[in-house]
Amino acid sequence: MTIEKLALHGGPKTVNRPFRRYNSIGTEEVHAAKEVIESGVLSQFLGVWHEDFYGGPKVREFERNCADYFGVKHAITVNSWTSGLVAAVGAIGIEPGDEVIVTPWTMSATATAILHWNAIPVFADIDPETFNLDPASVEANITPYTRAIIVADIFGQSADMDELMTIAARHGLKVISDTAQSPGALYRDKYAGTLAHVGGYSLNYHKHIHTGEGGVLVTDDDELAERLQLIRNHAEVVVEDKGVSNLSNMLGYNFRLGEIECAIGIEQLKKLGRFVQSRQATADRLNEGLAGLPGLKLPVVRPDRTHVYYVYPMTVDASETGVSRERIHAALQAEGLSLSNRYQNIHLLPCYQQKMAYGTKGFPWNSEICHRDVDYRKGICPVAEKMQDEAYLGFGMCVYDLDGEDVDLIITAIRKVWQNLDSLKG
Repeated sequence: MTIEKLALHGGPKTVNRPFRRYNSIGTEEVHAAKEVIESGVLSQFLGVWHEDFYGGPKVREFERNCADYFGVKHAITVNSWTSGLVAAVGAIGIEPGDEVIVTPWTMSATATAILHWNAIPVFADIDPETFNLDPASVEANITPYTRAIIVADIFGQSADMDELMTIAARHGLKVISDTAQSPGALYRDKYAGTLAHVGGYSLNYHKHIHTGEGGVLVTDDDELAERLQLIRNHAEVVVEDKGVSNLSNMLGYNFRLGEIECAIGIEQLKKLGRFVQSRQATADRLNEGLAGLPGLKLPVVRPDRTHVYYVYPMTVDASETGVSRERIHAALQAEGLSLSNRYQNIHLLPCYQQKMAYGTKGFPWNSEICHRDVDYRKGICPVAEKMQDEAYLGFGMCVYDLDGEDVDLIITAIRKVWQNLDSLKG
């Protein structure tokens, strides 16, 4: 069989056209937004204790629909998922100096939401197959100062929630589920994001469904729901008239989502199941087409959960391929296939390496509220660090609207590189 020369070495490029950009917005969302604009009611929130403290009709309708869809008592919309994380950390009653265990393999806001309340992020390592928090590493990082765990359901698959909730119960900890990337994923027949004390989803533009920017918090806890609503909407002004006695972290913000966004969200939510099934079908086709390539590990989906493939994550084992991940990545890029060879190792960001968040004196770490010298040196999360340095390759599934021909091109490009591994050595 003739082996085609790699584009990196002057051969023909496999992918010669851009893939179609993913766009989940249709005529339903256009009509919904138009209706709101014509009504003149673009927002109906009031930052005082009033019937409009909870927002306008579309906000409330979208929240009811989300609560019904995800099977929870309460859904609370916010203007971004970063705002949702900030609200969640405040709502669970975190004190300055408390430690919160978090994954390093996530978007930076998962950890900075902890710093927002002058608490201390402590990074636990990840599972090498799912990229989610490793429960054993979480347990090993618990100290007398630990008060909570933030779990990220990364790339589209739930973390090991039963194990993590058991650990949390044993140590009296609260759990926040950052399910930004995994709306619609199932864990033992329940939706990811609903198994923690509080969880939620991103509505940012490159997610399965979106409202441009936005987020949805979910919880079954009545008190937590109230505190989330208060932090969302100027809590300090509202608590007295509302009769709230627990003033801990009752510093509120304008984290409110508008009527247009919620009208769009109502229509988007109706499509979530279909979009998830489409990503899963694409992943199945990729799995079939890429099976058996030595040193390439395809996504691992645990048998008690589903994956919704915000990202199609792979790893490269250079000991099997004989070629570094960087060389393989360069060859794939030359073939016209855009893959990521990096994600995040948040603990290695300058903020943590220099322990500099607020002001110039290293607050909160270099202050009386910090109980100990928390270690952020490279080496504390060896699995996550190896993924970043040597192994990870990811394809952003929610960036594109792929058809069968597109998927075949992806498979062809990757298989072509693997057929030419010998030419990449040295």
